[in-house]
Amino acid sequence: MQLVCSRRCGGRLFRALFAEVELDSGGEYQGHRIAQPGYICLSCGAPAFDLSLVPAEMQAEAEAEPATPATVDILCPVCETLVSVSGEEMECPNCGAPLEV
Repeated sequence: MQLVCSRRCGGRLFRALFAEVELDSGGEYQGHRIAQPGYICLSCGAPAFDLSLVPAEMQAEAEAEPATPATVDILCPVCETLVSVSGEEMECPNCGAPLEV
């Protein structure tokens, strides 16, 4: 876990907002569980983020997005019409000349 303040105040103490704490009958701490990630900075009260989760979130987001071919605008070499071309070969809509990226 690597918690940081969203306001970058430099605070080093944070509070887990959704933690479940287990106590024995005498009130002694026995354990805890984070029910949902959510933290605040105790120095300034701003939300805090766990930076250790960022790489996994970025990878999951990249895997969820379908790979879309990039389109490039080029001029037709014959009639000089501006045409959007994806990765595959196409023909100019004006003159029918073959276009490639």
